[in-house]
Amino acid sequence: MTARDLPARPPLVITATLPDDLQGWAEGLRRAHFPPERNYLAAHVTLFHALPAMVEDEARSVLSRLCAETPPPPARLEAIMNLGGGTAFAIASPAMLDLRAAIAERFHGLLTGQDGHAPRLHVTVQNKVTAAEARRLQAALAAQFRPRDFAFAGLELHRYFGGPWQKLGAWTFRGRR
Repeated sequence: MTARDLPARPPLVITATLPDDLQGWAEGLRRAHFPPERNYLAAHVTLFHALPAMVEDEARSVLSRLCAETPPPPARLEAIMNLGGGTAFAIASPAMLDLRAAIAERFHGLLTGQDGHAPRLHVTVQNKVTAAEARRLQAALAAQFRPRDFAFAGLELHRYFGGPWQKLGAWTFRGRR
C-alpha cells in the first residue's frame, strides 16, 4: 500500500510493546542492518496492520481495558526468521495470540484479509534487502543467537501514513499474575 492508495482517514495499526532491554537490542540491530532510507519505525511486533480509522475511539477503549486487566503476556524469542528480503526474530507467545484473538473478535467483520488470520509474531530487524544480504545477516546472527524468555510490556495504537506511523496511544499491562 502506498500513501496514494490510503483512504482519506489512514488505517490504524496495533502493536505489542517489547520490554525496554529487548526493545533497545532490536533497535540496535535495526540501525545496523535496516536500509536507513526505510528505517523510520521503531522495532515493533505488529498485531493488526490496518483497522479502519472509524474504530479509533473503540480501539483505545479496548486496549486500555485489556492492558488494565491483563498481566504481561509471557513470550519467547525463539529463532531467526527468514523474510526472504529481510530478517526477523520469531516470537512464540500463546498468551499474546489469545489476547490478539480477543481484539480480533471485537472488530470481527472490519478486519482485512491479512488481519483476519493470526500472525506469525516477530520483530523485524532488516527488510527490503536482497535475499543474499538477508542470508548473510541470518548466518552472522545464528552464531550468537540464544532463545530468550520475556514478557510483553503493553500495547500501542498507531495511525499508518503509507510508511511513517503516528503514535496515538500506549498502554502498559497491569493485571495480576
